[in-house]
Amino acid sequence: MKRSDVLIIGAGPTGLVLALWLSKLGIKVRILDKTATSGTTSRALAVQARTLELYRQLGLTDAIVNNGHKMPAVNLWVRGKQAARVPFEAIGKDLTPYSFLEIFPQDQHERLLIERLQAFGVSVERQTELKTFVDNGTHLTAVLSGANGHEETCEAFYLAGCDGARSTVRKTLEVGFTGGTYQQVFYVADVEAEGQAVNGELHVDLDDADFLAVFPMAGNGRARLIGTVRDNRAEQADTLQFEDVSSRAIEHLKVKVNKVNWFSTYHVHHRVAAHFRRGRVFLLGDAAHVHSPAGGQGMNTGIGDAINLAWKLAVVLKGNASDNLLDTYETERIGFARQLVATTDRVFSFATADGPIANLVRTRVAPLLIPSVMALDGVREWLFRTVSQITLNYRGMPLSSGGAGDVHGGDRLPWAWDGDHDNFDSLANACWQIHVYGIAHEGLVSWCALRGLPLYVFDWKPVHQAAGLTRNAFYLLRPDTYVALVEASDDASVLDRYFAERKIQPRML
Repeated sequence: MKRSDVLIIGAGPTGLVLALWLSKLGIKVRILDKTATSGTTSRALAVQARTLELYRQLGLTDAIVNNGHKMPAVNLWVRGKQAARVPFEAIGKDLTPYSFLEIFPQDQHERLLIERLQAFGVSVERQTELKTFVDNGTHLTAVLSGANGHEETCEAFYLAGCDGARSTVRKTLEVGFTGGTYQQVFYVADVEAEGQAVNGELHVDLDDADFLAVFPMAGNGRARLIGTVRDNRAEQADTLQFEDVSSRAIEHLKVKVNKVNWFSTYHVHHRVAAHFRRGRVFLLGDAAHVHSPAGGQGMNTGIGDAINLAWKLAVVLKGNASDNLLDTYETERIGFARQLVATTDRVFSFATADGPIANLVRTRVAPLLIPSVMALDGVREWLFRTVSQITLNYRGMPLSSGGAGDVHGGDRLPWAWDGDHDNFDSLANACWQIHVYGIAHEGLVSWCALRGLPLYVFDWKPVHQAAGLTRNAFYLLRPDTYVALVEASDDASVLDRYFAERKIQPRML
C-alpha cells in the first residue's frame, strides 16, 4: 500500500502550488488528476502582485515576469469613448516590487509548476481519480481508480481537495456549497487583433451593450476577449461560435479581430463552502469558493489557500505544532473568500446588469463620476491594494498578535526598498524569522541565537517610516511571510509566550 504525508486531489494551479511548497519543505506528497494532460487552454490569466511576492519563496517569480506580459493600466470605456485610465505602476511603485498586473495564462502557469515539481521527483499521476476515502482519526485511507479501471488503496495523513467547483472531495464530505449561478452566458476568445484597445493594457466596456473586457497577452496583437451573451442566443450556448457573438461591445472598443485562435462559452457561479476543513481533509481553490472573473482574483485566491495551508501542514507533520494549528487555515481563509465573493458579485452585477436604470447608471452617471473619483490618489491606491491582494490580512485571528504604528499582527509585511536593500529578500526563506528596523536589543539577539531563528536587522531609513514600520520594534514573520507578532518593547519574553500559547515550536522548517 502506497503511503504519503499529503494526498492532493486535483492538479490545477492550487494543487500544484500546494505540492510544490510541501515538497520544498520535505513533505512527501502524491498529486493526482483525472485528466490525461494538463490544460492547453485557460480562462485564468492574471497573476496578482501578492502572488508574485509569495512566489519568491518558490523561485517562480522571475520566470513568470520574464515570460508573461506586464499590464501597466486598466481603461474603462463608455459609449465608444475612453472614460478613465488607471495606471498601476504609478500607484503601486512604493507598495510592492510588482506594481503591475502580470498576464501569464493558466496553461503556461501549470506547465511551469509541473516542471518545478518534477525537480523534486514528484509527477502528477494522470487519469487517476479519487473514488472514496475514510478518515480514520490518525490517518486517511483512500481508494483510487487508474486509467485502466484498476483500483488502488492508499494511505495519507492528510487529504487536500483541490479538485474544482464540482469537487468529489467536497461532495464526499457533504459540505454545503451555497450561492448561485449568474444568468449570463460568458464567452472567452483568444484572438489576434488590432485597434486602440489592443495596446498592452486592459480595456473594459461599461455600456448598454454586452459586457466585454479585452486582456492583453504576450505577443504582438494577441488579446483575450471575455464577454457575455445576453439575448436568446444564450440558450444555444453549447453550439455558439465566435461569429454568433454580438459585435456591439467589440465595435465600441474599436477592436478589429483578424483571427480567432480559441473560443469557448461557460457559466459563472458564486459560491463558498460551509467549511474548509473536516478532520484530516481540506478544501482549497475552486473546491472551496468560486466567484465571478471580476478583478482576476480566482486563481490567485486558490494559490493563497495553498500557501497558507502548506506551511501549517509541514509544521504539524514535523512535530513542531499540534494538529490544532490546522484549524487556522479555515479561520484565515474562509472570511476572505466570503468577502471576495460578495465584492466581485457587486462589481460584476454593476458591469452586467440589464434594464433602463442600470444602463442609465453605466452610460450617464459613470462617465461623469469615474474620471473624478479615479483622479483621487486615495481611491486609486485602495483599488490597487485590493485588486493586487496586498491588503489581505489576518488581523484579530489566533496566529496574530500585537501592533506598532500602522502594522499589526496578521498584516502583510510592508515592502521597503531604499535603492540598495530590499526587505523582502529574506522572505525567500520559508521559515520563522524576525525583522528589526533600527537597533535589535541584546535580549532579542540572544533569544534568536538560542533558538536558531534568523534575525534580520535593517538600518533605520526614511523608507521604513514611509512604509509604516516602527523604529526598533521587532516583527515575527510566519513562514508564509505574514506578520505573526509585532512588539514595540525590548521584551523578548513575549516571543516565548506567543509560541507557548499556540503550542508551536519555533524551529526551522
